[in-house]
Amino acid sequence: MPNYPVSGTGLGLRRALLGPLSSVNPEQINFMEVAPENWIGVGGRLGKAFRSYTERFDFMCHGLSLSIGSPDELDIAFIKQVRDFMKEHDIKAYSEHLSYCSSEGHMYDLMPIPFTEEAVRYVAQRIQTVQDIIEQPLIIENVSAYAQPGKQMEEIEFLNAVVEEANCRLLLDVNNVYVNSINHGFDAKDYLQKIPTDKISYLHIAGHYEEAVDLLVDTHGASVKQDVWDLLDFTYQHHGVIPTLLERDFNIPSVDDLMSEIRLIKQAQRLAGGDHVQRTA
Repeated sequence: MPNYPVSGTGLGLRRALLGPLSSVNPEQINFMEVAPENWIGVGGRLGKAFRSYTERFDFMCHGLSLSIGSPDELDIAFIKQVRDFMKEHDIKAYSEHLSYCSSEGHMYDLMPIPFTEEAVRYVAQRIQTVQDIIEQPLIIENVSAYAQPGKQMEEIEFLNAVVEEANCRLLLDVNNVYVNSINHGFDAKDYLQKIPTDKISYLHIAGHYEEAVDLLVDTHGASVKQDVWDLLDFTYQHHGVIPTLLERDFNIPSVDDLMSEIRLIKQAQRLAGGDHVQRTA
């Protein structure tokens, strides 16, 4: 039986949702996720409201600024802050992006790491340093990217090599797989089949924007597209039913609309688990 840090279905908790989600219970949303950068050191009214959630729900940290592929030195003080924040709130695990966002200053975007053997070794060593500090495996997410600079291997080969070399875990973002498959012309199902099942800790799904037929933009600002739902079904069929979180960062709809998508994830999980249910929002 896979050992996942959380179970069921999850939702990213944004400050704008602190009030609207206050009446939701852990049977409706099984776990939540926050960016530690947004909550470390926050006290007062907001800190109290956040504590009311961490006392009721299982939580994951999904970071924004670790910059694991950066040429800059790792921010050891920040990593220790994340470790302490997780202990303070009993947060189950820490995930970050397989990308970088700093080089002599923050770029405020997730930049692609060159797919090379040298980068594999460099990133894996930095992941191991983080793991030593947080005293548990780091969970690395495959990212959407709109360029592939310095590419010497395929994305899936690079991802698997980093996970193997670092002995870390994987946050598999199904929407990012789909977005990249369109933007860079590869088979999304073939990609998913090459992921080692035993390395996956949980999944993300989200909406994206269709800029052109061959250009999708990962926005987290719209409802999940049918092609991504279909790919989620395929992921469950191939890897089993895995905890799955809905990301929605912009154009946040009503709680009813968010819960409709959460119910679709639950239905997909039940269907993949052998239950015969009709998919409806």
